[in-house]
Amino acid sequence: MDKVLEVTDLQTHFMTRAGVIKAVDGVSLSLGRGEVLGLVGESGSGKSVTGYSIMGLVDPPGQVVSGSIKLQGRELVGLDDGSFRAIRGKDISMIFQDPMMTLNPVLRIDTQMTEAILAHENVSKKAALDRARQALERVGIPSPSERLKAYPHQFSGGMRQRVAIATALLNHPAVIIADEPTTALDVTIQSQILAEIQQLCSETGTSLIWITHDLTVVAGLADRIAVMYAGRVVESGSVDAVLDDPIHPYTRGLLGSLPSAAVPGQPLDQIPGSTPSLGRLPPGCAFSPRCSLASDLCKTQVPSNQQYEGQRQARCFHPISNVAPVAIETTGELT
Repeated sequence: MDKVLEVTDLQTHFMTRAGVIKAVDGVSLSLGRGEVLGLVGESGSGKSVTGYSIMGLVDPPGQVVSGSIKLQGRELVGLDDGSFRAIRGKDISMIFQDPMMTLNPVLRIDTQMTEAILAHENVSKKAALDRARQALERVGIPSPSERLKAYPHQFSGGMRQRVAIATALLNHPAVIIADEPTTALDVTIQSQILAEIQQLCSETGTSLIWITHDLTVVAGLADRIAVMYAGRVVESGSVDAVLDDPIHPYTRGLLGSLPSAAVPGQPLDQIPGSTPSLGRLPPGCAFSPRCSLASDLCKTQVPSNQQYEGQRQARCFHPISNVAPVAIETTGELT
């Protein structure tokens, strides 16, 4: 499968008065053409900052300090603002949780959508307007010609998010990063948008990173899944393999805390404790204070990334799955 996006050892730090916060600490991801990757984890795990880093949207005090981000073979780390603006919205787009981060409240929808096209292509305004109309129709907005003349406040929340999705698709980008875009919507609208996104990616060949804390969403949407904790990817693999037979205790904890996994009348099997502050991570494995399997080794060393059968990876000294490792490493990085 052709790799349209390759992220290698990405490090994004925030320089604060309290010290350096490693929001993204050595993340590596890859995305094939037309593939959907689910990036999951609790709030504060670094998944959104990973998306912003790929988009070049991290501003001071944040900074991508090292690593590589290659989009269709082109290195994005180190690009100047002008070069990134030429790429953003054309080759790679983002759908935000709040559609008003995409939409300008004082401009009509047709103005915003046509400007998004004309900023990257030398086409007539009529051609841009026709494409905008088709994009609205594609995401299920009725009477698209009339709705183009409306302002964002005249749409419901679900319709605004559909407009944001249509805008992200306007220039047929190679990659779309979606940062929990359906979280604020009701279940019915959420399921409709998920189905439409999946169909659009299949039809256009666009690759998608879907950032979420909801494993039930990625179960029906993604091809592969990457689980983040405290700025690192702790497990990755095909969505069926990871959800059916997790390697990392944290992944098992996330699955066990789902309401659908609970025995009727019994409390949820929650992960004890809370996500640690990225500015005060414990020594060794960041998950060790919450893990029932943690040993002295876990509390003193950071587990390195292990390769397992079936193109799976995990960072754990005590894997809970019987899937065989491709290569066994007994030491990690000292902290």
